[in-house]
Amino acid sequence: MRASDGDRDRVAAALREHYAQGRLTTEEFDERLEQLYTSKTYGELARLTSDLPDVDLRSLPEPVSRQSGKAKSGKGSGDLKEAWQAWAVVGAINWAIWLFTGLVSGLDFAYPWPLWVMGPWGMVLLVITMFSGSGRRRDP
Repeated sequence: MRASDGDRDRVAAALREHYAQGRLTTEEFDERLEQLYTSKTYGELARLTSDLPDVDLRSLPEPVSRQSGKAKSGKGSGDLKEAWQAWAVVGAINWAIWLFTGLVSGLDFAYPWPLWVMGPWGMVLLVITMFSGSGRRRDP
């Protein structure tokens, strides 16, 4: 029976897993991948993993490139958190510089210029946060 691209992708995932666990050398892994993508039938695919522990190909997850965007959505909230942390650190440094220069100049605090650094950046982050969907209910 002829194999589909999805079948080949699942076998490739199994080979990657066996390679990651040290059951295959780099040369063996590369050679089997080459054979994998020229295989046309289930029998040819089965020969590639016949000397490895059994893996139910149907139970393997779909490769990342074929999964929906749900798996990728978790990372976005982490990036957003890091952006807000960077904003806070840069803002704190700017306010520290402003305070230091005000104290050194004899308590002559100049115009609060750190607002010009924090304000626009903070507004952009706020809009991104509001429209990124980070407040949506997450599935358990």
